[in-house]
Amino acid sequence: MKIRLVEHGQFTIINSIKTTLTAPESGFYWIDATVEDLEELQSLFHLHDLAVEDCLSEEEQRPKIELYDGHYFIVINSIRFDDEEFFLRSLNMFLGRHFIITLTKQKINEMRSLKPILLEEEVDTPDRFLYHIVDLVIDNYFSVGDRFEIKLEKLEEDILMHTKKSHLNEIIGLRSEILWLKKVLVPQRDLVATLHKRDLKLIQDQLQKYFGDIYENAVKITEAFDTYRDLMSNLREAYQSSLASRANEIMRVFTALTTIFMPLTFITGVYGMNFTNLPGKNLPGGEYIIFGGMFALGFGMLWFFRKKEWL
Repeated sequence: MKIRLVEHGQFTIINSIKTTLTAPESGFYWIDATVEDLEELQSLFHLHDLAVEDCLSEEEQRPKIELYDGHYFIVINSIRFDDEEFFLRSLNMFLGRHFIITLTKQKINEMRSLKPILLEEEVDTPDRFLYHIVDLVIDNYFSVGDRFEIKLEKLEEDILMHTKKSHLNEIIGLRSEILWLKKVLVPQRDLVATLHKRDLKLIQDQLQKYFGDIYENAVKITEAFDTYRDLMSNLREAYQSSLASRANEIMRVFTALTTIFMPLTFITGVYGMNFTNLPGKNLPGGEYIIFGGMFALGFGMLWFFRKKEWL
């Protein structure tokens, strides 16, 4: 557990947790805790049992805000994309009048990006701390969305150029990831809407207006991933169309080859019969004449098919 006194964005390390029970003369306390610290923090700050239970649960927590006496419990999900699937990491926060407790089971990149922002903005209240961390988390969805869009464009290009069976599995996998992610985006948008619109005593009225910008971004993200879901359906149709087109192309070649060899097969069948007076059969070099005629007929038909753009 790391305890910091934050005054105008500057940090002072605090060694005793009991110091944080009373409000500082200026600034607020940021307690960066782990799951093992919850029991001690619950007894000191009277954290609600249900909120602590959510933090300890192994199940994935949906974004939400719960209002309790003296503090709010907030869950928001950070996102990561590794070109194959999405990963969500829950950031649990307890917001009080003079403190904020952050708790994560895994490292979240936004927490590292937050510190210079706190210094630059000279943050000295826990609600402004909350505003900046929520803003960073939501903005990261745009970066992930851009990377995912590039992934879709590359996949579409690969499908159109070189269709493979593995592309279908990739499309199905990415679409299932989008549908799973949609279950998080809507409650996360609603969470930001609550921070923006609801009357919250622990968040300044003026600051709540700024949450409106974050809410607009959350709405844009939800709509963007709706679009990606539709694009996945289009990719599947493109994959099926490409397969059909490829099958048609192969059938065109096979049909052309069959058509070319039909007269050649007829000629060889006729000259393979036990007749004596077949044209050119008894002439000197007759076999060369017949073979030459067959080749001329075959290449002539091939030229005709290409001229008609049937091949």
